[in-house]
Amino acid sequence: MAHLRYVARTHRRTLMKTGSYYVMHIVVAAAVAYAVTGNLWAAMTLSILEPTVQAVAYFFHERAWARRDAAAVAPAQTTPWGAVATVR
Repeated sequence: MAHLRYVARTHRRTLMKTGSYYVMHIVVAAAVAYAVTGNLWAAMTLSILEPTVQAVAYFFHERAWARRDAAAVAPAQTTPWGAVATVR
């Protein structure tokens, strides 16, 4: 449980973006599924299932991009002797 609290604290912004994206996706998916099937029950089922999978994927997608951005601005690499190494 402590690990979940830590993740929630350290990734608050990403989780908030994921939540808002999730709600928006459910509304859009429900409208599209209803337009295609004409069946409210099928539309609601599809609109919960697909966005739930997408929300989980989106969270990890955002984390990967954050890691990429952090690596791009990482400080210069140093050798074990303290000299700055040339990164090419």
